[in-house]
Amino acid sequence: MHTFTVWAPNASSVDVVLRDGVLPLHTADGGWWTREVVEAHHGTDYAFAVDGSDPLPDPRSPWQPDGVHGFSRVFDASRYQWSDDDWAGRDVRGSVFYELHIGTFTPEGTLHAAAEHLDYLVLLGVEVVSLMPVAAFPGRHGWGYDGVDLYAVHEPYGGPEALQRFVDRCHDVGLAVCLDVVYNHLGPSGNHLGSYGPYFTDRHTTPWGPAVNLDDTGSHEVRRFICDNALRWFRDFHIDALRLDAVHALVDDSPTHLLQQLSNETAALSEQLGRPLGLVAESDLNDPQMVDPVAEGGRGMTAQWNDDFHHALHTLLTGERSGYYEDFANPGVFAKALTQVFLHNGSYSSFRGRDWGRPVDPDRHRGGQFLAYTSDHDQIGNRALGDRPALTPGQYAIGAALVLTSPYTPMLFMGEEWGASTPWRYFTDHEEPELAEAVRTGRRREFAAFGWDAEEIPDPQDPETWRSSVLDWSELDESPHRELLTWYRDLLALRARTPELRDDSLGSVAVTEGPESLVISRGDLRIVVNLAAEPAEIGVDGVPAYALLAFGTAELMTEHVRLPGHGVAVVLVRVDPW
Repeated sequence: MHTFTVWAPNASSVDVVLRDGVLPLHTADGGWWTREVVEAHHGTDYAFAVDGSDPLPDPRSPWQPDGVHGFSRVFDASRYQWSDDDWAGRDVRGSVFYELHIGTFTPEGTLHAAAEHLDYLVLLGVEVVSLMPVAAFPGRHGWGYDGVDLYAVHEPYGGPEALQRFVDRCHDVGLAVCLDVVYNHLGPSGNHLGSYGPYFTDRHTTPWGPAVNLDDTGSHEVRRFICDNALRWFRDFHIDALRLDAVHALVDDSPTHLLQQLSNETAALSEQLGRPLGLVAESDLNDPQMVDPVAEGGRGMTAQWNDDFHHALHTLLTGERSGYYEDFANPGVFAKALTQVFLHNGSYSSFRGRDWGRPVDPDRHRGGQFLAYTSDHDQIGNRALGDRPALTPGQYAIGAALVLTSPYTPMLFMGEEWGASTPWRYFTDHEEPELAEAVRTGRRREFAAFGWDAEEIPDPQDPETWRSSVLDWSELDESPHRELLTWYRDLLALRARTPELRDDSLGSVAVTEGPESLVISRGDLRIVVNLAAEPAEIGVDGVPAYALLAFGTAELMTEHVRLPGHGVAVVLVRVDPW
């Protein structure tokens, strides 16, 4: 037996369409429709017809075996036999994140295939597997940010039970799971929410069109749709944290912002389940209010991504100065991003043409509330060619050291730990010819404004664009990939056993910048960096006692460390040798 329910407040009639017949639903309070069907059970296919419409997927469909345009299928999440009773959860603040995309992490592109590499991630030193969106989206291949069935798991990845098995396996080997969810918009293909009710409003607009209705007529049930979705991932799939995409696009003038509501409800569920649950925001606002407690007027997020740190580090290593990197080319920028979180903390942003951000109070905030990274899916995939940074092995090693010895929560993007040569491009698989062409021409038009020839831009719809983005695991056995992987493993192991490197107090780090060098102080440790291509002697305060770790060689001298070009070392010093 199964009870079908759907919210359709403006409908005159709603039917549930089964493979062997059509049954009318009955009205219930608040615009809901419902019907108990004795013959329906786990695995039953169904759809809804609103006012005599063609069959439509359930807005809360738990399973879309035939894609986003097909029938929904009943999924009983309680059938899965979990083996993670001993899993106590993990506070994601200060934990090592590893962002991966199921469709390109392995050649198979499935959750099952990804699970075969979990032991590798444990050996690397990862603590949180951060999955890019798995909600059902159109076609077979895509980034996942154009999902339309937010309660379902993309069938080509394996479907809902495959996600349960994946999370169970992660917990078995000691890994937490963070899931990327997108509540600020839905994709253009297969989005049927507007046929059911006021899920969108023209009261606000976003880059994707009308905003999700968080504060207009009917918004109560839309907010419930989102919050129930988030809680379901925690409860039915044992997810440990959610990464909330582009929360600055969640336009909400309600007395209680959606993020505050979600924070409060997540905290209540965490108390009920007896394990920590996290909310990690992607925010463009540079506002520490995002991670302030709700009781203090904040949004209540556990942590947030810090693009300013990425931009400062990217500019430092690559010398790139165009677009939004322009403001990050000045002296002292990286030091500010490392010690004060945001470069733009009330300062003028030339890219935005206005003052931007607010300062982070080191007495109230911890570094662990902010994620630091050398790259992520956006910073690679949204480049014209989807190319990873063109760096020497030494520069990759420097980037890793500056992230993994920072006071922030570190995050790696899949493949960076061995300097993967594969790009990570923007790819789609739309069935509708007009939509496919719109995506193709829009992508080319966007980069033509920056001087790119249209023919140089990979076609998102070409299967080769997706295939070229799949990681090449054979590189692990090749030089210099092998040496870089060893460096990442050693750095992560050093971080795990060294209290000074896990201290997330913003006052626990200091920076000395030279023309082509950096010295980062963390207690009695010095992270010494030669940014130049030629060998250099770099001064440090105190007497270097020994090098805990070095990429290449590190010659210790009195108050100096000699490094090769693009060299980096973690050195223990005696500040007062007497």
